[in-house]
Amino acid sequence: MSTVHVYDPALCCPTGVCGPSVDPALTQFSADVEWLGQTGVEVARFGLATEPGEFAKHSEITTLMQEKGDDALPAVVVDGTLRCSGRYPTRLELADWTGAQTERPSLPLAAEPEDNDDCGCGPEGC
Repeated sequence: MSTVHVYDPALCCPTGVCGPSVDPALTQFSADVEWLGQTGVEVARFGLATEPGEFAKHSEITTLMQEKGDDALPAVVVDGTLRCSGRYPTRLELADWTGAQTERPSLPLAAEPEDNDDCGCGPEGC
């Protein structure tokens, strides 16, 4: 199964889903990362403020940071290849890159109408 490394900008906590005003993109991405982990994909997140050494370990991240600075973050590396920088990817992108299966919700089937001529009105009509 795939390995995903997420290099986050400096956040108030490991997921960024904290504090008085939470960015909806972070909330969605945190849910997507949790889902991805449940599919068997190994996911690791590294914060610039708390784990700068992890950024230095990946030469592509180091180069990206030198070229674009903080605008390069977040950056997502899948199986050693940089896949996304400057924004959080969507769940569908994560699934595509890792081979994780997404399930599309299905709507219940509508009940078949009964085959009768009685519309519920009396013989006089409605």
